[in-house]
Amino acid sequence: MGHDTIKFIDSSPLDRLGAQNDRNKGNKMFNYLIKRAEMVIEALPYLRKFRKKIIVIKYGGAAMVDEDIKDKVMQDIALLNLVGMHPVVIHGGGKEITQVLEKKKIKSSFIKGMRQTSEEAIAVVSKVLAKVNRKIVEQIKQHGGRATAFTSQSKLIKARKLVMEGIDLGYVGDVDGIKKSRIYKTLKDWKVPVITSVGTGKNGKRYNINADAAAAAIASILNAKKLIFMTDVRGVLDDKGRLITSINSKKISSLIKRKVISGGMIPKANYGLSAIKAGVEKVHIIDGRIPHALLLEIFTNSGIGTMIQK
Repeated sequence: MGHDTIKFIDSSPLDRLGAQNDRNKGNKMFNYLIKRAEMVIEALPYLRKFRKKIIVIKYGGAAMVDEDIKDKVMQDIALLNLVGMHPVVIHGGGKEITQVLEKKKIKSSFIKGMRQTSEEAIAVVSKVLAKVNRKIVEQIKQHGGRATAFTSQSKLIKARKLVMEGIDLGYVGDVDGIKKSRIYKTLKDWKVPVITSVGTGKNGKRYNINADAAAAAIASILNAKKLIFMTDVRGVLDDKGRLITSINSKKISSLIKRKVISGGMIPKANYGLSAIKAGVEKVHIIDGRIPHALLLEIFTNSGIGTMIQK
């Protein structure tokens, strides 16, 4: 008997087409992975530049309401902490406060964007913000970061009563100082300070403070590298409704005077200007509704919002 023979048969056109498709899929995946690697490399100079630098983040708006966006913000903050930056978070909680006040039938009105706060209301404000604060700390930890809560009970922010054009807003205040040594100790321990915008006056009473104002004041006192306002809009727009990606303090002052900047953007722009004058290098106004908005603004060449600099 002869030896068994193995016959090699040329692959069919369909087989060759399938192999080509596999190669194409492999090439697409390979190219995709290369682009992912290039995105990481794009972040490298920013990682070097901002290592051990303080970045103050005002967290509020829709980014605190949508659960998916909220989780992505916490991921971003945890990442900043883990790669060697010093994020400091100041948060609001307006929607939660309003809901509880309404449930308890406590009257609360807004005058020129400021919540008129009674003695009964400030107790609710402090309690609600403390609950929000603890949740933020927990979420940062869930994503591998380290964080410390600073609620009104911590008495971190010194406050003075705010009087606006002769109007008595009740228990509404402005920042009169912060116990920065406690923040520096927290940062030295590589933890994220998470701060509620409630201060304590010399009389021992608590005062509700606008979170944007608190963030600007704290960034100024800490001489932060960046101050980031998370908002529900794209950023500062020009007179044609186009996003201004970069602007200096002189030009933004001009836009305010010409009323190109209006409404809720005016206080953010003014708080940003005050921080720039106090020595903060850059202020960013970004759309917190965009997933991973913080990372896109800090680690990419183009950014996503408006950057204000001196």
